[in-house]
Amino acid sequence: MKNFKLPIFILSIIITTALFSSCNNDDDLTANVTLTEGIDGDIGGDFTGNGGTTSETFNWQNDLTTADYNADITASTSGLFQMIVKDSQGTTVLDRLINASVEPDSFSGVTSSGATGMWTVTINVSNFNGDGSFTLSEGN
Repeated sequence: MKNFKLPIFILSIIITTALFSSCNNDDDLTANVTLTEGIDGDIGGDFTGNGGTTSETFNWQNDLTTADYNADITASTSGLFQMIVKDSQGTTVLDRLINASVEPDSFSGVTSSGATGMWTVTINVSNFNGDGSFTLSEGN
């Protein structure tokens, strides 16, 4: 009976090791949003990812009531990019989304009118694979 338990024990260790080593490790998935232009005047940045998700919010001084915006995915295979802009009163003046798996792969335009002052810009990338850029400048 002693000899029968040893092979079962060894087999249990092998199966457990195989199960744990075959699990998907999501820790290697990353996404980054980097600001490349100031917070006064124009604001802009880059975003990259290899399947990861992140959200970054920046403050931006807008002395006018609208903003010109642009976002472009320059290389991507999957994921979502979202730009949310709120005026100094917290009112959403822009909420646009790019789905990397369908066209178009860019957007641009003018935000809705809002209150001047310190605006917030939130960039969300979700399950994003690729890279791109965004810009905002005072409108009107």
